[in-house]
Amino acid sequence: MKQSSALERLLRFDRELKYVYSLSDLAALFDESGNTLQSTLKRLVRARILSRAANGVFVFMHSQHLGSYTIERIAAVLRRCDYCYVSLESALSEYGVISQIPLDRITIMTTGVPGEFDTPFGVIEFTHTARDVATVLDSTVDVGRPLPMATKLAAVRDLKRVGRNTHLISETELTDID
Repeated sequence: MKQSSALERLLRFDRELKYVYSLSDLAALFDESGNTLQSTLKRLVRARILSRAANGVFVFMHSQHLGSYTIERIAAVLRRCDYCYVSLESALSEYGVISQIPLDRITIMTTGVPGEFDTPFGVIEFTHTARDVATVLDSTVDVGRPLPMATKLAAVRDLKRVGRNTHLISETELTDID
């Protein structure tokens, strides 16, 4: 596919807030596969139109929506078939329960496999939860971002369950949790 045609398609989808893609998304978008798709992707990455965020995940670098939630969109594509939500240190920092602010990473609970991905947008840390989806849904809130966020109580429970950094918790911030 010609670079100009690819750019035109990516810009069209960007208007619909679609700027993070899996390999299969791009295959469908460009109607290509195999070596042809790989050649197109190499050219677009070399031209800095796309950035390889993780294995099989690409970000449209001319998107008008690039920003602080891009990393959440990458996480959602990495774990598309699983339920994921922001929790642990990332959520607790936003709630003010811990004073440290994770600058270069996001901590996410997932019903899928755990793992860590070092992307150009920061580190994505997935921690597995064995909770059923109904419990997870009851423990999260939609805050208008790509991923839901754990409630304060759920984030504290998650942190205690995984057994790390519990010393960071400010007990005075927990008084309003039932």
